[in-house]
Amino acid sequence: MSQRLNALLWKQLLQRSARPNMSLQGQIREMLVSTILDGTLPPGLPIPSSREMAEQLDVARNTVVLAYQQLTDEGYLVSRQRSGYFVNAEMLVGRGLRQATPDAAPALARSAPPDWGRRLCQRPAAQRSIVKPADWQKYAYPFLYGQFDATLFPTADWRECCLKSLSVLDIRDWAPDQIARDDESLVQQIRTRVLPRRGVWASADQILVTLGAQHALYLVADLLVRDGTRVGIEDPGYPDARNIFASRTTQLLPLPVDGEGLPADDRLRGLDYVYATPSHQCPTGVTMPLQRREALLRLADEGDFVVIEDDFESENRFDGEPIPALKSLDRNDRVVYIGSLSKSWAPGLRLGYVVAPAELIAELRALRRLMLRHPSAFIQRTFALFLSLGHHDAQLRRIAIAQRERCDVAVEAMARHAPQCTVVPVTGGGSCWIRLPEGVSAVELASRAAAQGVLIEPGDVFFHDASPPGGYIRLGYQSIPAKAIEAGIRILAGVIAELQRGR
Repeated sequence: MSQRLNALLWKQLLQRSARPNMSLQGQIREMLVSTILDGTLPPGLPIPSSREMAEQLDVARNTVVLAYQQLTDEGYLVSRQRSGYFVNAEMLVGRGLRQATPDAAPALARSAPPDWGRRLCQRPAAQRSIVKPADWQKYAYPFLYGQFDATLFPTADWRECCLKSLSVLDIRDWAPDQIARDDESLVQQIRTRVLPRRGVWASADQILVTLGAQHALYLVADLLVRDGTRVGIEDPGYPDARNIFASRTTQLLPLPVDGEGLPADDRLRGLDYVYATPSHQCPTGVTMPLQRREALLRLADEGDFVVIEDDFESENRFDGEPIPALKSLDRNDRVVYIGSLSKSWAPGLRLGYVVAPAELIAELRALRRLMLRHPSAFIQRTFALFLSLGHHDAQLRRIAIAQRERCDVAVEAMARHAPQCTVVPVTGGGSCWIRLPEGVSAVELASRAAAQGVLIEPGDVFFHDASPPGGYIRLGYQSIPAKAIEAGIRILAGVIAELQRGR
């Protein structure tokens, strides 16, 4: 290799290191670190002077000087008086960065690779699950549920809490390994600010923080469900709940839901666990009324089963205060309560929790330690501040207002442009469940609509049967601006009409 890389290559390396919102100094620093650690710049190699590099990259010399100084302070470069900057060989000691060549490779007898198909105990990748395009934000009309909406994210408030968590005293508190503990301030906020809104009261030893509601569900299933355990699940229902339970037991009983959610009837007798989403049933969005909740708990007592309540979207209700959680009515520890702190506004934060008897929480905590020890202590501390300063309550109000407006626009637009469809009434949340006209395939509709910039979710995946009814879609309005909803539904209605004519 040439002792110095040419100007064209430096520019290409800089382009490869380009990141949105990263300063030019940061890009130069990342470029040099990458080329040093991947062996492109061998130990002891001189790099261009700050003046030469600035000219080659067409940037200010001071920008390069600052990047060089920082890399020197961190040990990636060494500065030699009157000679310039060199790659520090000591930084690479023990990293195994010497590039091997075919000639240097030891001669090893070739053998067959492992047969991974035979070794796999299960195939999660083969399970039916919700699929969303990775580039969904590039579509003009993304009617998807549970996605990030940049216009509703409280950037300034969240940044404030992050900065407060980075104080010297806070860092000393959250940076050490917590082993199996949760941030005490976050648990306190969940106890006093989050759960009381749902009518739930719990002590600190009855709460476990998780990486989102789905992680909580996985832990609960891993601890309580084995082959032969009888689990009732809503149908249609949350696909990954079905997948999680199905990976542990073959005894799954689909329980058809109606306009009030999961029916409390004799089909529940003989079960060990029942998974339910009473606040906003997934995916129909309907809310289980108080009378049915009480009936469900009576059946749980009589039949000696436990209800796993997934309250993933509890706070987003349009018409007044949310109905108290099923857990709030529980007097005999028949309900394991799972909630999310970030689902409706920042799903990437991945924070949830479990509320259950202390005995069960202790075992869940030990199981979580084996899996990942604990969720990020920094994120926990930041969210505790976010809650304590009132930002979370204010954020929930903003979301409720925005989602009510978007829901109203979506329902009115469906009635105007696609009256042949049936929209299930909802009282909150970020989506609605729609029945398509007879003979219209949701999968084909989704494919054709996507070609015109409209993303929807076919309802097939929510049904337990592998050959489900194909005439349902979930229309999410959580991540699409209100002003874009009607135009998107107009296009969707046109595709539905085309499919009807083509029958």
